[in-house]
Amino acid sequence: MKRREMLLGTGAAALGASSFPLCWVAAAGKKTQKLLFFTRNVGFYHSVVQRKGGALSHAERALMEMGKRVGIEVTCTKDGRVFDEKLDAYDAIAFYTNNDLTLPNPQKDPPMSADGKQRLLDAVAGGKGFVAFHSSCASWRTPPQKNGEPPKLDPYIAMLGGEFIAHGPQQESTMRVAAPGFPGMKGLGERFKLREEWYALKNFAKDLHVILIQETAGMRGGCYQRPPYPSTWARQHGKGRVFFTAMGHRENVWVENPFQQIVLGGLAWALGNVEVDVTPNIRRVTPQASKFKP
Repeated sequence: MKRREMLLGTGAAALGASSFPLCWVAAAGKKTQKLLFFTRNVGFYHSVVQRKGGALSHAERALMEMGKRVGIEVTCTKDGRVFDEKLDAYDAIAFYTNNDLTLPNPQKDPPMSADGKQRLLDAVAGGKGFVAFHSSCASWRTPPQKNGEPPKLDPYIAMLGGEFIAHGPQQESTMRVAAPGFPGMKGLGERFKLREEWYALKNFAKDLHVILIQETAGMRGGCYQRPPYPSTWARQHGKGRVFFTAMGHRENVWVENPFQQIVLGGLAWALGNVEVDVTPNIRRVTPQASKFKP
């Protein structure tokens, strides 16, 4: 990997400080923790992670700014070869990705290797924290099943705990808080509204600890005509902690509450800074999550 590209992600962020409740639990001894933020897209490239003129993308700058406030050193890269190297230097890995990351893209971001992908999965199963945003649930999609056969999930999707189906028009929708005791949920009440590009999801892991529920009543778009389903969750994958939120498409979301508060809560848990009961609750809080029209 080019040393210049890796150093690019560790420079100072250029976003103004936001005012929001700092719901953060520091590591024992308040040591600086290290997070690798991988933002390679294949096919459609989300504007929030596009770099222009060599400058870091909007989401990269926003996550770095959050990290600076709480003592996390964020290294940003689009170079998939990082997963062929030792990952021991990082306490957790974050993804804002889509599609098969081992394939080339027009931007010529170096792809992951098959071995690199396996190294990622092994690292998480071995205890590395993993945090994923928005389209990361559309990486390594499950092929259509035939004759009613059960889907053959890609190991990455199985690790993450859910998969993208489609999205409708951006709109204001309601998130219902299913786990008020999870870090980052303080002060959000029973529900809140947000304008976003909302994802319809499927192939939920049976052991999800659902944190936020997508309320679908009144939403515009055929993919939302279904019962409520998980939108943000946590789960254990081997010894690793996995946190996912479907939010993060819009630029303003990244620099505002409640998103920053939710992200910091997920990071605190994924990094192992706080202990929370993540007993699976998907069957209780979203019993019809898998009921939808193909």
